[in-house]
Amino acid sequence: QVRLVESGGGLVQPGGSLKLSCAGAGLTFSNYAMSWYRQVPGKEREMLASIDSASINPGLEITYLADSVKGRFIMSRDDDQKKVYLQMNMLKSDDTAIYFCNAHWHRLDYWGQGTQVTVSS
Repeated sequence: QVRLVESGGGLVQPGGSLKLSCAGAGLTFSNYAMSWYRQVPGKEREMLASIDSASINPGLEITYLADSVKGRFIMSRDDDQKKVYLQMNMLKSDDTAIYFCNAHWHRLDYWGQGTQVTVSS
């Protein structure tokens, strides 16, 4: 059974930082493009960042980064640990959302349960 488990969310003051993690299990992690999304109730899920698989992207560089988070968020992945990370800096109240990781490969698409990030003073 495929599982993606996010962690690291919580309450942080504006201007602060958080690092989210997503651990994968039950899948050949390295095959998958991994992405981070977020969703605010009543709004569509927003793609934040993505890193393609090593077969396409040998350097595991970020292949997509949303304008809304450029210069503040950094995504990384560790295929040996089957984890992806989202380092979030200079957080704003608008970043308050549920954050999800996603694994995608051909027709296969998996989601974690999400982790809540609240930015508030």
